Amino acid sequence: MHDFNLWAPKAKKVQLQSGGNNYPMTGPDETGTWHLEMPEATCGLDYAYLLDDDPTAYPDPRSMCQPNDVHGCSRLYDQSLFCWSDQKWQAPPLAAAVIYELHIGTFSQEGTFDGAINHLDHLAQLGITHIEVMPIADWAGDRGWGYDGVALFAVSDSYGGPDGFKRFVDACHAKDMAVILDVVYNHFGPVGNYTTKFGPYLTEKHKTPWGAAVNFEEGGSDQVRRFFCDNAQMWLRDYHVDGLRLDAVHEFIDRSAINFMEQLSSEVERLSTNLGRKLVLIAESDLNDPKVVRPREAGGYGMDAQWSDDFHHSLFSLLYKGNPATGYYGDFGKVQDLAKALKHVFVYDGGYSKYRLHSHGRPVEGLSAQHFICFIQNHDQIGNRAKGERLEHLVGLDAAKVALGLTLMAPFIPMLFMGEEFASSSPFLYFAFHNEEKMAKLISEGRRKEFAAFGFEDQEIPDPADMSTFENSKLKWGEVHEGDHAHMLDWTQKLIALRRSTNALNDGDIHHMHVEYDADKRWLTMQRGPITTIINIGEAEVTLPLNGSAAVILRSRAEVEIRGDSITLAPMSLAVLNSEEK
Repeated sequence: MHDFNLWAPKAKKVQLQSGGNNYPMTGPDETGTWHLEMPEATCGLDYAYLLDDDPTAYPDPRSMCQPNDVHGCSRLYDQSLFCWSDQKWQAPPLAAAVIYELHIGTFSQEGTFDGAINHLDHLAQLGITHIEVMPIADWAGDRGWGYDGVALFAVSDSYGGPDGFKRFVDACHAKDMAVILDVVYNHFGPVGNYTTKFGPYLTEKHKTPWGAAVNFEEGGSDQVRRFFCDNAQMWLRDYHVDGLRLDAVHEFIDRSAINFMEQLSSEVERLSTNLGRKLVLIAESDLNDPKVVRPREAGGYGMDAQWSDDFHHSLFSLLYKGNPATGYYGDFGKVQDLAKALKHVFVYDGGYSKYRLHSHGRPVEGLSAQHFICFIQNHDQIGNRAKGERLEHLVGLDAAKVALGLTLMAPFIPMLFMGEEFASSSPFLYFAFHNEEKMAKLISEGRRKEFAAFGFEDQEIPDPADMSTFENSKLKWGEVHEGDHAHMLDWTQKLIALRRSTNALNDGDIHHMHVEYDADKRWLTMQRGPITTIINIGEAEVTLPLNGSAAVILRSRAEVEIRGDSITLAPMSLAVLNSEEK
């Protein structure tokens, strides 16, 4: 027995098609929903919907399984049949997290959930606490980043389908690592989105970079919100995911009294209480607005944390010797920008942005730094370069070690991108395969226009649809323990171990941190309790006085040493000192 429910408020007639038969549905009810009880329906049944006199049968917008791509029939999937082994699981606190972002298709050679499971021991030994998985909701095509999803309730078969993802989550929990899933609620992909056949999921009154905006505030928006809130709860409840990362929430256009994020936060909090385990929501936002992470009781949206781009932009602009002063990097480039990002989270907290041509952001007040996630590499900052170069490819190993060291010693929640821990030689390119030749051409042309804004117009851009673009982005696990890769891995392990074992490095109170810098000599110190991190990103050796006794507990280069009552750092180096050790 299965109850089919379909929201199609404007339809005059709806039929369910399965096995060559059409079954009339009753409705619509007061919400615009149609219903059908089918006693013979069991797990594995293929079905689709017929609307009015349209001869095309469309897949279910809430389909949990699309075995024959997003254009084909939906398949019934029973969430209760999987046998979990994580009944006593509790995720580590997000405030204590070391996050690792990965893309299932390129993390392993197999490009599947099961392939990823084979490398979980590596992440556990590294000290990772949370794995952030790039989107897995089904899209048109068999490879891509995942941000073009159209069947948001269905796990991509190319990765291993719903059972494959459950095996992955279960295995992560067995290794004491939480799972955060990247979800896209700001748009649907350009191919295979049939939701608009059923109801007003999108509105032409507002535009986003991907076209019509998601309808969060107009007629029918109650059911659209229900669609996305139910989707979020499905991942958290049925797939045992510990949190969600919401893509680009600045593209949510919602003037409702209760913002969609506030509603989602409230519902997830109730679900967390019912399940008896902590669930978290992380927002990607370029608004520089602390309201995103303020509690609902204080007038905020109630997200647990948000990505903070200003830290990345300010640090990258100082390290890159090329010409980063294009696009948003034009707003950065001074040592004082980095100091402000460390001390105040947002560099732009109300000041004028030359890139945006208007004042941007507002100050962060009364919030822990542990509401903000920082990084020096992620899928965007690598993959949105013409050749997908990682940081080490652009600035060298010494600078990459300094950057990672500062990221892991900073008061924010740190995040690494897959392969960063061993300075992977593989690029992370933009790849997307669509069977439609026209769409593939549009994607290639669109990427060239985007790259032009960052000064990449003269570079040869790998074709996103070419299989080699995808294959070249896979991690080379054979190199992990070789040469500079092994040195970087050792450096990363030591940094994470120090962070996770030191009280001062888990203090999110920014007022407990002291930052000093010299803009001309390009050094910066960050003191957090007894732990002081010093970076020299200049071209000359620097010597700085020490206030009292201290011991160097980590150094990125051998040419860092204490001489009497001072410390000397070679160019492009980092030192971590502990005043409690001698």
